[in-house]
Amino acid sequence: MTTATAEDQIRDTVTSNDVVLFMKGTKTMPQCGFSSRVAGVLNYMGIDYADVNVLADDAIRQGIKDYSDWPTIPQLYVKGEFIGGCDIITEMTLSGELDQLFEAKGVAFDKDAADKIREANG
Repeated sequence: MTTATAEDQIRDTVTSNDVVLFMKGTKTMPQCGFSSRVAGVLNYMGIDYADVNVLADDAIRQGIKDYSDWPTIPQLYVKGEFIGGCDIITEMTLSGELDQLFEAKGVAFDKDAADKIREANG
């Protein structure tokens, strides 16, 4: 029965926030390098997002992997859709796909900051 609860919590979180990052730690204090990288990109781009610390709840930690059918954390959701983990978000940021996704979904972000990330990593 706990899985249903975790799944319900995850679904509620994903559908009630435009952007959600399931991560190890929090956006202000990430607890792993991959979570830190994705949170860093979102923070730098000025994205307003909800962070869910999977280390605080084992049911959510396992539940999010089942929910997305994706084995690793962090996991980024935009408007209820699973986008990917660290490698995918890094690639999308550098290619400009993440900007396009945010624009298409109506999520506000700092375009100049996104450009600066690409310049620094180009």
